[in-house]
Amino acid sequence: MMSRMSEAIHWMGTREACERLGVTLRTLYRFIDEGQLPAYKMGRVIRVQASDVEDFISRMRIEPGTLEHLYPEPKPRGEVRHHG
Repeated sequence: MMSRMSEAIHWMGTREACERLGVTLRTLYRFIDEGQLPAYKMGRVIRVQASDVEDFISRMRIEPGTLEHLYPEPKPRGEVRHHG
């Protein structure tokens, strides 16, 4: 019987992780290098745990109400700004 501690880890290669995240290899390496996504070097190969990728996706979720700065209300045409 396997305990929870000894459950098999699902390892992903960098290509598979890139596909899952929808990012380039360069972006994946940046996430790893910045400490946002844990990774492991096994010989000459870099691997990530599938559970870490899923956790990363969850952490990157945008909270509602935090993007208003990206779509400001347009100013009416002809409005003159006075410096005072």
